[in-house]
Amino acid sequence: MDKTLLQVNGEVAAALAEGRPVVALESTIITHGMPYPANLETALGVEAVVRESGAVPATTALVSGTLRVGLDTADLEGLAAAKDVVKASGRDLAAVMVRKGSAGTTVSATMRLAALAGIPVFATGGVGGVHRGAEQTFDISADLTELGHTGTTVVCAGVKSILDIPKTLEFLETQRVPVIAYRSDDFPAFFTRSSGEKADHRLDTPEEIASAMLLHERMGSGTGILVANPIPEAESLDPAFIDGTIAAAVKEADAQGISRKELTPFLLARINELSDGRSLKANIALVRNNAALAARIAAAHARLRRS
Repeated sequence: MDKTLLQVNGEVAAALAEGRPVVALESTIITHGMPYPANLETALGVEAVVRESGAVPATTALVSGTLRVGLDTADLEGLAAAKDVVKASGRDLAAVMVRKGSAGTTVSATMRLAALAGIPVFATGGVGGVHRGAEQTFDISADLTELGHTGTTVVCAGVKSILDIPKTLEFLETQRVPVIAYRSDDFPAFFTRSSGEKADHRLDTPEEIASAMLLHERMGSGTGILVANPIPEAESLDPAFIDGTIAAAVKEADAQGISRKELTPFLLARINELSDGRSLKANIALVRNNAALAARIAAAHARLRRS
């Protein structure tokens, strides 16, 4: 991988050179995941949480054809207010770069940029997965295949229950991706603390997760690690309520023929409308919670590397 393709800002570059903890952050939550100005407030708040928890934030994006790792406030403001920004997975980056476009980076793209920059830990809200009805549509997120090829640890709140969670976990197993639930025996479902599926492994401290990361790397495993961090109990939504809301949104998407890249943003926006804003509040809470855990894991990982 060619690191010269990246523009890494000074603070992030200095932290990496000095072996200090850095946490990568995606930008589709800014460009496609939340309405303005909640998207900007969340982006700034998540970066602040990373700092408060002992690490340097490195939000990634594609800005005017340049791959950026580490954005300043003006960059974040520009992405939050932009109307013509692409949603880019790892496969899209080169084509958007050629035409000097801008893009919010999905989980798969952010993993790629984090790996290029040498950042081992990445915090997001939820990862993509196997969509319902994938046996007919073959709609499986590139996030899962990227986890199978790129050695980044991704801290998330599981996957959204708009997806087929059992099939998603099966796909991750096929990709040889370890799935570790933090302080839980169950795999979380984004808005709720449990999906009804058991996690492969449970670890209860950032230090244990950091140790697992180092061992996974030393064995030359060649895959990422998925750390599933349940949404805080106070912000968790009632499973019956959110499942009914999601079912209604999925039905509307089917009726309107919405699919592929447009599907998840449509569903999130419609779920927020149908839940009277409760899903957005939960989304913000879980992203901040994941950022704090990712920073603690990054700090523990940096300490172990120095020892």
